[in-house]
Amino acid sequence: MSQEMYQNVITSSDSSQNKDLVPSGNAAPKTPIQILHEYGVKHGKIPTYVLVKSEGEVHQPSFVFSVTVGEVCGKGEGSSKKAAKHLAAEVALRILQVDITTMSSPIKSESNGVVPESNGASNSVGTLQELSLQRGWRLPDYTVLTETGPPHRREFTVTCTVESLSETASGISKKSAKKAAADKMVAKLQSLSGSTEITWTPKPWVRFENLKNSSAEKISLLRRNPLSIPNMDYIQMLAELSAEQKFDIAYSDIDELTANGQYQCLVELSTYPVTVCHGTGISPTNAHHAAAHSALQYVKIVASK
Repeated sequence: MSQEMYQNVITSSDSSQNKDLVPSGNAAPKTPIQILHEYGVKHGKIPTYVLVKSEGEVHQPSFVFSVTVGEVCGKGEGSSKKAAKHLAAEVALRILQVDITTMSSPIKSESNGVVPESNGASNSVGTLQELSLQRGWRLPDYTVLTETGPPHRREFTVTCTVESLSETASGISKKSAKKAAADKMVAKLQSLSGSTEITWTPKPWVRFENLKNSSAEKISLLRRNPLSIPNMDYIQMLAELSAEQKFDIAYSDIDELTANGQYQCLVELSTYPVTVCHGTGISPTNAHHAAAHSALQYVKIVASK
C-alpha cells in the first residue's frame, strides 16, 4: 500500500527503544511494537522511532512519536514515551493491514498513574490522526489561539484543523482543549457524512496558479473592481468566488476579544498554499466580514500577478 511519509520531524530518537520489545511473559499477548518489529524483520524494513514533540506540565506530560517502516509512517501521542511509541506502532500496523486481533492493550499501567491515550473510537485525537493517515490527508493541525487566566486557573483555546474544516474549543489545559476541539471535529465529520461512519471527502486544494490563469466571471470581477465599495457583502462575495473556483471556506471565531474589546475571527481557504486571514469587528458578524474582506484582498493580489 502506497502511503505518504511524514517528513517534518525532530531528528532525535529514543535510543532505548529496543527495551520495549521484551515481552512481559511467554504467554502474554504481543504489543504493537513487538508485532511491528516482527513485520519489519520479515520484510527487511526495521521500524525507526523518532521523537516528534514533547510538551505539557511536569504532572501531565505529552509525547508524540512517529515510526517509519519503509514508506509507511505512523504517529502516536501518549503520556509517556513508551505509550506514544506503542500508539505510533499501532497506527502503522493498521495502515499496513497487519492482523492485530491478538494484540495486547498498549501500556496498561503507567508509572505516573495517567492512563495513556489510545487510538480507539473514544479518543478523537487518535481517530483523526488515523483517519488522516489512512486517507492520505494532511495530519490534523492543532493551534493554541489563546491562553488566559491566572497561573492556578489557566484556560486554553485550541483550534483543530482537518483539511478545510476547523473547530475551536477550550479547556483547563492544552491537552484537554485539544481533545475537546478534536471531539467537535469528529462530530462535524460525522454530521457531514450523515452517519457515525465518516465518509466525508475534502475538495481538492486549489493552487494559486489556477487562480492566476482563471478567466471565470467572479474572479475577473474581483481583479477589475475595488474592494472599497460601501455596504458590500464580502461574506457573500467570498462564498460566490469559492463556489466558482471550487475551494472551501472555514470561519473560526476566537473567544478572546482584542485589546479594544472587538471580536476576532479567522477564515481559512483551501488553496495551496493555504490562505488564512484575520478579521476584527464590533460583533462576530462584523469580524467575519472583515476576515472575508482580507481574504478577498489577498486572493485579488495573487490572482492579478
